[in-house]
Amino acid sequence: MVKDLISGLIVAIIALPLSIALALASGVSPEQGLYTAIVAGFLISALGGSKVQIAGPTAAFATIVAGIVAKNGLEGLAVATVLAGIMLILMGLLRMGSMIKFIPYTITLGFTAGIAVTIIIGQLKDFFGLTFTQSPVATMWKLEEAVRCFPTLNLAAMGIGVLALLILFLGPLVLKKVPSSLVAVLVTAGVVELFDLPVNTIGDLYSISSALPHFAVPNFSYETVAAVLPDAFTIAVLAAIESLLSAVVADEMIGTRHNSNMELVAQGVGNAGSAFFGGIPATGAIARTAANIKNGGSSPVAGMVHAVILLLVLVLLMPYAAHIPMPCIAAILFQVAYNMSGWRTVVQVAQHSPLSDAAVLLVTFLLTVIFDLVVAIVVGLSLACLLFMKRMADVTEVKEWEYVEDTNDEQGRMMPVPAHVMVYELTGPIFFGAADKIPHIERNTGRRVLILRMRAVPAMDITAINSLHRLYDECKSKGIQMVFSHVNEQPMSVFQKSGMYDLVGAENFRPNIDAALARAVEMAPEK
Repeated sequence: MVKDLISGLIVAIIALPLSIALALASGVSPEQGLYTAIVAGFLISALGGSKVQIAGPTAAFATIVAGIVAKNGLEGLAVATVLAGIMLILMGLLRMGSMIKFIPYTITLGFTAGIAVTIIIGQLKDFFGLTFTQSPVATMWKLEEAVRCFPTLNLAAMGIGVLALLILFLGPLVLKKVPSSLVAVLVTAGVVELFDLPVNTIGDLYSISSALPHFAVPNFSYETVAAVLPDAFTIAVLAAIESLLSAVVADEMIGTRHNSNMELVAQGVGNAGSAFFGGIPATGAIARTAANIKNGGSSPVAGMVHAVILLLVLVLLMPYAAHIPMPCIAAILFQVAYNMSGWRTVVQVAQHSPLSDAAVLLVTFLLTVIFDLVVAIVVGLSLACLLFMKRMADVTEVKEWEYVEDTNDEQGRMMPVPAHVMVYELTGPIFFGAADKIPHIERNTGRRVLILRMRAVPAMDITAINSLHRLYDECKSKGIQMVFSHVNEQPMSVFQKSGMYDLVGAENFRPNIDAALARAVEMAPEK
């Protein structure tokens, strides 16, 4: 218990500047970041399927939240977050926790790196102290505006930003027990105040409130729900991915196993609760969870303590946040983006993966940066599915046996086939992408029985049944009878549901090739 209390305190110190920075990156007020860490952090720790998960605002949501706020305001953000919470709860209740494995690694890697780039671009204004003449929302517009306005560079602001970066990256080498982000905040705020530098602080741009979060139900109008529903779905999917990945990392560190379905329910409750109390979307934070484990946290108590301490900070110390320089906030977000980008892994995967996987990664990355995460996930998943189906179609084969004399050799038994029988071996899944490989009987072959051997077919769909029905009709018109050998469980259920099982006849579905050949002899004895 004592270790959990200490770990909760340390994690709260780490989460404090990050929560404020991520709130500002999301286009909301600084205290809303703390509301999120307090409410969502407490609920997710208390209810979650992982003992050591620490939740709060994360960089993955920053660009999504900023876009929602720009288009639909804070009311739209609250509605989207509640809807996402409901979706997450339903996902957990429907036991969809294992569905995370259906998101390709290349897509996760691609959009994570893309989000990192969008965060960096979004912070160029504050890091260099630029004066924008417009307020762009899209990432590429922000980059264009930053380049156009670069002559307004504020050297003092850039100097504070560079100082903060130096502390962030060199601090851990010197101050191993103190979070470098907190040191950066204190030092840069002191320098700006001491030398009265012309650098924007949080107080110059935002009004700071130390008021407790209060409960409020957003306006769920049809227009608002329709406008934010796609964003809510994106938040839910991203929250599920991020939180379950964080839980998996935590499992590896402490040697336990989390309950993925319970974790999704907790994430849903936490996000809905955050929205009702003025917060933004939240999910499990890998870095904060790892810090919790490294500092001795071993139960949900640490996460709940972290939330309580942040509540005390909000009430007692929040006014002092007005003195934090904006370039320091930008520097903290640069470090967050760098750590989350996983650029070494991106390069490694791009170099050593099949070209199709590298293409999915690159497309997802570019679409995240150029457009948004919704487009990136939809297109990336669609592309990954298409490429997967092509791979499955490529490994599907339909080959006719070579008919030889009965021979024994060291490699196995060569099976005798009656002269009036032809045998086709089907290998791989037979689905709409490979159904065109089902053969045609366009000429008289002189054979009277066709055996389709399907022991290597794990699955098939209705398109394959349609092609087999076409083959059945062709065979029937030429006086050829069909026999199926070794049909596996899933294909057999498709045969039965489609009615083709009854059409062909139960007696013509045989458990193995020997039985199928015997049936062929019964159907049309050799002359």
